[in-house]
Amino acid sequence: MDINLRNYLIVTGGYWAFTVTDGAIRMLVVLFFHQLGYSPFEVAMLFLFYEFFGIVTNLVGGWLGARIGLNLTMHIGMGLQVFALAMLMVPETWLTVAYVMLAQALSGIAKDLNKMSAKASVKTLLPEQGSETRLFKWIAVLTGSKNTLKGAGFFIGAMLLQTLEFRGALAVLSGSLLMVLLASIVVLPAGLGKSASKPAFSSVFSKSAAINLLSAARFFLFGARDVWFVVALPVYLYTVFQWSFMQVGGFLALWIIAYGIVQASAPRLIRRSHHGRGPGGDTARLWAFILALLPALIAISLYYDLQSRYMLIAGLCIFGIVFAINSAVHSYLIVAWSDRDKVSMNVGFYYMANAGGRLTGTVLSGLVYQTQGLIGCLLWSSAFVLAAAILSRQLPETMRSADL
Repeated sequence: MDINLRNYLIVTGGYWAFTVTDGAIRMLVVLFFHQLGYSPFEVAMLFLFYEFFGIVTNLVGGWLGARIGLNLTMHIGMGLQVFALAMLMVPETWLTVAYVMLAQALSGIAKDLNKMSAKASVKTLLPEQGSETRLFKWIAVLTGSKNTLKGAGFFIGAMLLQTLEFRGALAVLSGSLLMVLLASIVVLPAGLGKSASKPAFSSVFSKSAAINLLSAARFFLFGARDVWFVVALPVYLYTVFQWSFMQVGGFLALWIIAYGIVQASAPRLIRRSHHGRGPGGDTARLWAFILALLPALIAISLYYDLQSRYMLIAGLCIFGIVFAINSAVHSYLIVAWSDRDKVSMNVGFYYMANAGGRLTGTVLSGLVYQTQGLIGCLLWSSAFVLAAAILSRQLPETMRSADL
């Protein structure tokens, strides 16, 4: 087997294992603390530090990966996740809001170290020239399979909560990830993605107009998803539809699994690889405008009660398909438009914006749902996607025209 393909598979496998725990802990915390009587806004606040420290981690993590190697930053992320899971395995009386926020902060740092390392390392495993379509496929498969397994993590988290309760579920997750971490340390070569130079910290801030615009669009894209998906939707399904934990977790798991499959299939779905060229700014622009319509249409159906239960489920499925294509195109563009020596820093900067959007969306998900209901969350989502589409109008059409 080609050594680069072997390393890609090892990185992907570690990313997969981490992602299962990330999805599971999200579902565990939302459902468990809602059951304890926390309000939607209080549940959202539990993830405040998770998202906030994701911003900090992506800013610093890309620079750190360039200096010490992406394999090491990935392993640090896995180790922190094991510790964060173990932190929550304490008596229930210890689980104050501040304590859970601290554990979630570590989990957020872990998640973004792992994601940045995995995405950036793909660029280093391919030739510098003539591999744009292969890069699109590798990034799409890595990202899509990650999201499929995050969906599996949602279901696993709900299932473990129902069968083993909170602490038992955490024990299974932390022990499994620890074994994967030890195996990855043994088999993954050292120095992967390490820059030949020692970049200054100031270099983490992108000087590329294309990277800055793409990062801003990413902020609004992921804020648009999380403003109704993180807290509002699970609580709505549990309280209004009166679904059980397993039903909520199972449905959201199937949604994310399907979302990941679409994301991995994006290179075939959009069929944009003329002369070995992947998608460009025009592709990101088109799919963002399409996506902006969907939350607004779902909100209208809920407001007028037009078969609202079925329209919500169907709209959520269509939203997932279009959002997956948007995300896959963005994930490709940030790697494709980055120089090899700067890829970890550009990816870190870009995912800093991603984490900022998630933070904003998470806070709004609890606050808006508590004050304006699910319809309000959907209208905020539509406005956020529209902002991403407007920003995408200024993106360059090709990699060569990007101001790198």
